[in-house]
Amino acid sequence: MKKSERTKQFIIAQTAAIFNKKGFAGTSMADITGATGLTKGAIYGNFANKEEVALAAFAFNYGQIRKTVHVALQKAENTREKLLAYVDFYKEYYETIFQWGGCPILNVSSDSDDAHPLLFQKVKSALESWRNNLISIVEEGLSKGEVKPETSPEAFADMFISLIEGGILLSKSLGNNQILLSNLELLKKQVNMILI
Repeated sequence: MKKSERTKQFIIAQTAAIFNKKGFAGTSMADITGATGLTKGAIYGNFANKEEVALAAFAFNYGQIRKTVHVALQKAENTREKLLAYVDFYKEYYETIFQWGGCPILNVSSDSDDAHPLLFQKVKSALESWRNNLISIVEEGLSKGEVKPETSPEAFADMFISLIEGGILLSKSLGNNQILLSNLELLKKQVNMILI
């Protein structure tokens, strides 16, 4: 890896949590230089502007979650195990996610929906990817006879994501982690309800 690429990766890793906690507007150049120990010129020597750093930080934050879930999905042997891989991830890592400022999808979505179209497009793509993956898992379960035939893959995926993201939102906003944990338990029941 070239030195310039190493520097870029360093900047992203050092600022990812800051962008996740403070959002695009709340993160200043002083935050970025303070976290990296680099000058403003060095930052702009690697990124065209603050939005480019924010895009890379979101990709980094989302990628951390996606990689961990992907490993669990690779080990899963059936529909139940695949769906519960997501539930188990959030149950195991929710404290780490909260320490990093919450779910990057939720944070960047609310931070950028009207003000930063490029960031919002990245969030939209991440949500579509997650939703499409859940739909595919349920559709595969239907084709294998593991899921009840009356199950709507789209409706199930929407409910699944809503329980997780809504649980994170309420838990962070109200300072009560039990809300997310209760939603995850409810989600386990919902998974069992669609299985044959």
